[in-house]
Amino acid sequence: MLLLGATVILKSASIREAVATSAPVYSWVIFIAGILLGWRFKRSQLVVALAVLFAAEQAIAYFTAAGSSVPVGRIVYSAIALLLPLDVAAIAWLSERTMSTWVGRLVQGALLIQPLAIALLLRPELSLVAGGLQQEIVLGGLHVTKIPAIALVAFVVALALTVLRFVVRRTVIQASLGWALLAALLALNGDGAVSTVYLATGGLVLIVSLIETSHRMAFSDELTGLPSRRALTDALMRLPELYTIAMIDIDHFKKLNDEFGHAAGDQVLRLIGSTLTRTEGGGRPFRYGGEEFAVLFPGKPAEEALPYLEDLRETIEASVFIIRGRDRPKLKPKPVRSTGGRRRLAITVSIGVAEPGEAGADPDDVIRAADQALYQAKRSGRNRVCVSE
Repeated sequence: MLLLGATVILKSASIREAVATSAPVYSWVIFIAGILLGWRFKRSQLVVALAVLFAAEQAIAYFTAAGSSVPVGRIVYSAIALLLPLDVAAIAWLSERTMSTWVGRLVQGALLIQPLAIALLLRPELSLVAGGLQQEIVLGGLHVTKIPAIALVAFVVALALTVLRFVVRRTVIQASLGWALLAALLALNGDGAVSTVYLATGGLVLIVSLIETSHRMAFSDELTGLPSRRALTDALMRLPELYTIAMIDIDHFKKLNDEFGHAAGDQVLRLIGSTLTRTEGGGRPFRYGGEEFAVLFPGKPAEEALPYLEDLRETIEASVFIIRGRDRPKLKPKPVRSTGGRRRLAITVSIGVAEPGEAGADPDDVIRAADQALYQAKRSGRNRVCVSE
């Protein structure tokens, strides 16, 4: 959407002059703000990516400005067109953890020496190499694109590598680097303000990914993918007067952890989380903490929410979870027709339900009432739904 908006603005003749005037300011604001935010949130991968885009934008703007010699500007542009996509792809294959390893330092060192490599291309001895970098694709006497042929190949390779990285690790930041690469392709096919706006918009995409990632870390549970307890607290602040809260606890979860290990416990939590996402009746699931979950039914009394919670309890009871033995080999053995080392485990949950007793009731009091109903379900034999009085 950001790239589409930039394209619409650049195609609008009525504001073209204003865009040309404000483009440099837009670039500086976006990149400096993005680098500061990335540094504040300790996202060195995004800081490096923003610095690379900013350096490319400034170099293109300077060497193609009036007063610079045409051959020098063209050589610098061609070198940036070749290196920029490869740089973004290399950054995409790094992570916050690998940024401080020898691989990350090697990539960062390669980025730092690139200005020297571009400067060497300006020497007469390397005129053949510089000429090869500027070779464009011509069909029928017409230039297909402003980007040189070898740079287009670099973009194709970089896009393939970035998409592959996203397939391997599906994160918002990896996706944003792919969109930043597309922004760089659009920028290098334009001139002046067009190039500046597209590269700055690519930086804006990275900033949005940083904000979205931080939001997910704060409001989403990493293990189950459900909204976290903080998200529940936020949702409780915007509830209507009528609502129902259900507190859900996995039965005998501590025993399961002790017998089969925390890895098996994590798998059970994911199973429950996945089942809760299919709650009907408008129920919104949350990971409350430990083995406890919450489901919120805005606008529904407990009487209307109960059938959906019973369906949920029965669905979890009917599901079968297979636990492998702890002594299974690390390497996969040859197929054997046996179920040894595996155990089918039935998972059940207890559910406590509560609704506000009167208008303006404190949501924390409703949660406590639902917790008391949950304890009543536990004391009554587990695997059941109890409603608070």
